[in-house]
Amino acid sequence: MEKLAQSLFVNQVNDLWVKYAYFSKKELMPWFEDLLKRIQQLTDYSEELIAPIALWISGLFNPMSYLTAIMQVTARTEGLALDNMMLKTTVLNIEKSKDCTERPEKGALIWGFYLQGAKWELGRG
Repeated sequence: MEKLAQSLFVNQVNDLWVKYAYFSKKELMPWFEDLLKRIQQLTDYSEELIAPIALWISGLFNPMSYLTAIMQVTARTEGLALDNMMLKTTVLNIEKSKDCTERPEKGALIWGFYLQGAKWELGRG
């Protein structure tokens, strides 16, 4: 209990929680907010078992498995070999994921990537 109280006092995620949760370098409050968003995303998906139009990739516990599933579905649909599949990214100039109203014909819309050492200008190409 002392370790838990100390972690809360210094705004850090408790070591025991980290053991059973996901890796993050965030402090306690941003970590907890992310946890609630992750739970909400999983709850929304589990209610109807229909993938969201735009998925928060950073909110998945294993994002690579989702990307692999996209490749598998595309390979089956197109009759292609999975070994020859690769990921292609097209960046859209959309600010909020809720602005995505239609599913793409192929692939998936995902959000939650971060730029390091750069800035994204809205309204430009």
